[in-house]
Amino acid sequence: MTELLWTGPNDAAGTLLLAHGAGAAMDSPFMTLISEMLATRAIRVARFEFTYMAARRSGGKRRPPPKAEALDGEMIAAVRAAMKGASGKLAIGGKSMGGRVASHVADNLHQSGEAAGLVCLGYPFHPPKTPERLRVAHLETLTCPTLVIQGERDPFGSRAEVEALTLPPAIRFHWAHDGDHDLGPRGGSGTTRRGNLEAAADAIAAFMKAL
Repeated sequence: MTELLWTGPNDAAGTLLLAHGAGAAMDSPFMTLISEMLATRAIRVARFEFTYMAARRSGGKRRPPPKAEALDGEMIAAVRAAMKGASGKLAIGGKSMGGRVASHVADNLHQSGEAAGLVCLGYPFHPPKTPERLRVAHLETLTCPTLVIQGERDPFGSRAEVEALTLPPAIRFHWAHDGDHDLGPRGGSGTTRRGNLEAAADAIAAFMKAL
């Protein structure tokens, strides 16, 4: 696990630990922009990289990420590191795969008092074009307060596909209008990617302040 990258005020209303997606680092444009947007809404953000991603910075061979379950221990270590610099209650989450990893450990950390909530940005409910390969078994019993920010036409789980699932009341959704996996809409949709991201940041800030 890398050192934490902090964004936002030291006296924030809450802190969100964010893990990156499978193929983009913690300082990717998406991760940077959503962190900056949350900072303007009085949310402190801590970002980190899993070991496989951090190795790419030192010239290591570009390897695919390990199975999401293999990263649970690194997520827990990052949570405990973030607790030392957190302001307000700490929520955990991430982009795509990062949110999936956080969801694996969320209930245990919530029950221990180490995490107040879970935020997933583009949860990968299934691989693209294979909706039968669902990744939701552990979500069906989730009790940790959870917010999923999902594009309406996300190939990893569209609104129609996700709303057909049976998920617990602990999980609430914010739908990005006509959004893809990065929340970007198509031209002529009546909204913009930045507009969808601003709305997502509003939803996350409201969720965290209510924890």
